[in-house]
Amino acid sequence: MKVRNELNARLYRIKMDEIQPMDLSLSHDRYNSICIGDLEAVNMQLQDGTLLPNFSIRRLSNNSFINVIYHLVLAASSIETACVRVGMGKTEAQVLSDIYILKMDDCNSESEALELYKDMCMDFAERMQEIRKESVISIHIRKSIDYIYENLGQDLSLGTLASEIGLHPSYLSRLFRRETGISLKRFVKEARVDTAQNLLRYSDHPYLVISNSLGFSTQSVFISVFKEITGMTPKVYREKYYSRR
Repeated sequence: MKVRNELNARLYRIKMDEIQPMDLSLSHDRYNSICIGDLEAVNMQLQDGTLLPNFSIRRLSNNSFINVIYHLVLAASSIETACVRVGMGKTEAQVLSDIYILKMDDCNSESEALELYKDMCMDFAERMQEIRKESVISIHIRKSIDYIYENLGQDLSLGTLASEIGLHPSYLSRLFRRETGISLKRFVKEARVDTAQNLLRYSDHPYLVISNSLGFSTQSVFISVFKEITGMTPKVYREKYYSRR
């Protein structure tokens, strides 16, 4: 996804701030290709205009450029709603839509806004494709993964997870590796480091605060694990990728 890091960072901040997503109403079925994650179909429909809003059916502004922007914002909201209806989390869909709506503020032409809209359609479709693939994972592993991401700062040892899921530790370990392709311990490391990357890139939190909030026993362990996964220290990563947007 083109905005994956920004999406993950905002979702994490929303979770930390306990912001509740607003309810969404039902949407149209015209975005079915996006909802089922059919990237090829979405790309073709963007090219032939099927997925583009009808800018003439409603005049939302006397300024033609602003009229296009308003229509694209409405379409973003409809796509968000359609994806929520078939399985995307409300918060995730809302934040992904908001990211692109805010980016429209920086557009200087109709063509630029339309390219941004096409990127958004593909990003929603790609995420829906991932969600559909994830659905084939057993309920026990799905619960394990959800628990990991909801408790990154807590004890995520095999014993703790097995107790939470209700499985024997050795069975959970074998099942997790079989269904995800990696060990549970490695998955936890990558989940924590992935979130740390987002915080280093999109926040000003000190290294120690990030380390503690993600459950690393010491800052030295945080640095070691981060370097193991990314090949660089947190300091080098922030210096290279920090963004104020």
